[in-house]
Amino acid sequence: MAEQRYRWKNKQIREHIEILNGHKSPTIVLTHATYLNSYMKTWMTANIWIADDRIIYVGDDMPQLLDEKTEVIDCSNQFLVPGYIEPHVHPFQLYNPHTFAQYASQHGTTTLINDNMVLALQLEKKKAFSFLEEMKKIPSTMYWWSRFDAQTEIMDEEAVFSHRNVKSWLEHDAVLQGGELTGWPKLVDGDDLMLHWIQEAKRMGKKVEGHFPGASDRTLAKMLLFGADCDHESMNGEDALRRLSQGYTVSLRYSSIRPDLPVILKEIQELGMEHYDRFLMTTDGSPPSFYKEGVSDMLIHVAMKQGVPPIDAYNMASHNIARYYNMEHLHGSISTGRIANINFLQSADKPTPLSVLAKGQWVLKGGEKQETVPSFPWSEHGFSPLNLKWDLTVDDLQFSMALGMKMVNSVIMKPYSISLDVSVDELSHDHDESFLVLIDRHGKWRINTILKGFSNEVSGFASSYSNTGDIILIGKRKEDMIAAFKRMKELGGGIVLVDNNEVVYEVPMLLNGIMSDKPLEQLMEEELTLTALLRDRGYTHNDPIYSLLFFSSTHLPYVRITPRGIYDVMNKKVLFPSIMR
Repeated sequence: MAEQRYRWKNKQIREHIEILNGHKSPTIVLTHATYLNSYMKTWMTANIWIADDRIIYVGDDMPQLLDEKTEVIDCSNQFLVPGYIEPHVHPFQLYNPHTFAQYASQHGTTTLINDNMVLALQLEKKKAFSFLEEMKKIPSTMYWWSRFDAQTEIMDEEAVFSHRNVKSWLEHDAVLQGGELTGWPKLVDGDDLMLHWIQEAKRMGKKVEGHFPGASDRTLAKMLLFGADCDHESMNGEDALRRLSQGYTVSLRYSSIRPDLPVILKEIQELGMEHYDRFLMTTDGSPPSFYKEGVSDMLIHVAMKQGVPPIDAYNMASHNIARYYNMEHLHGSISTGRIANINFLQSADKPTPLSVLAKGQWVLKGGEKQETVPSFPWSEHGFSPLNLKWDLTVDDLQFSMALGMKMVNSVIMKPYSISLDVSVDELSHDHDESFLVLIDRHGKWRINTILKGFSNEVSGFASSYSNTGDIILIGKRKEDMIAAFKRMKELGGGIVLVDNNEVVYEVPMLLNGIMSDKPLEQLMEEELTLTALLRDRGYTHNDPIYSLLFFSSTHLPYVRITPRGIYDVMNKKVLFPSIMR
């Protein structure tokens, strides 16, 4: 329990003191370091002593004792800033938490605050907590949220998000916040259990993250009264300042489907904003290819380009976040006692680092990636290739529903009346209507309808990657949909595109069918290839990966395909229930 409760044991702290007393040697000494003092908001010069994963001293002195194992590095002509923090990570967007953390750390983002949705839905609580403990062993620092709802309509939500489970998550030392509050309408409608969880989070000194797109002033006020602390759903400068003026901390988003950060910064500056201490920045869990230019370093670059003073831009991706989450004693500054997360920059206006220390370990050194992250024992923690014990048949592809779903963009769908003959085995390529099936990963139920606006040329498509981990089938030709499913099953999970019984492309997802075990750089290319092939076949929206993720997500209007059936979000009711197979 001592290791869980305290960041450093008493013995370690005594050893740190012995370094200052001159009786022990630090492991790393950074000399002549020009570093960002996040508190004084200025660049200063100092010598920085590090012992393993902790900064021991920042100042003019040099250690009295330096042994042959101490690494002494002259940091002249470099600029040192705190390791960046990503406050809103969805670490299951084809990639997995381990590979994303590795990639992010090599771009200077050494601390991640992660969504726990997949862990809550996929693993028993004991397995999930074992996973959290294993993640503590990597160089990146991994924190987590505690979700209060499934963000869709699932069969056993009361069991998955039981009071006991949610309270256990909130009590975990690696969990920093409750939320995000995608289910806030239930809260407004009288869900006292959710309100109790918010109260518990506040009692424990933890934050509550909102999710309030398009919210009115009155709704924002209600959410503050319920206990929300921060919201990342501002879409323009006015949205951001309305939240700020009411007392929110405001997280500014730059993601694949909402790249709003430049516009928001431009507009708040035009509205007279000169102070950035209550602003954070996030990429909001975008798909792999979005991160080609980096993670938080990309956000800092965007902010600087938009006229944010460099020191404020760095603080928005480090110090502001640490202070907000009440962990500035550990993160967000290059100061005595903090975890040794340090980025080494070529110049003050170039946030992508040349070298990175994460927990005092080199993950990037002189531009060269360091192999500090061992392979992760996925099977020990409940993640393995998908093993479907059932087969898809033509009987599963019967369509008679009069109501279909029309895609407005990548993630918004509206209901529409189906007028074409859906009893056929193949739909014409002259229109953009396709067969759509959501089918239980355990083979117990299915829901069939027509999807308009996805494509006019996709013949067969299967994906085990979805919000709930259930199977999505889309296509014009039933035979190709079955072929895509069969190949996906053979792979052990993934995304498969089929034309005329031939597999055109596949992206294996060998971790429970929802995550890849491949490095992010490789996964980026796979995602880009898949997207290009879908565009060739008529997909016209921004992001097909988000489309797959959000088909079932009931935090978005208007209609969704969920495990319980076709769901009317606005009226909170199932229009057509799922069918038992």
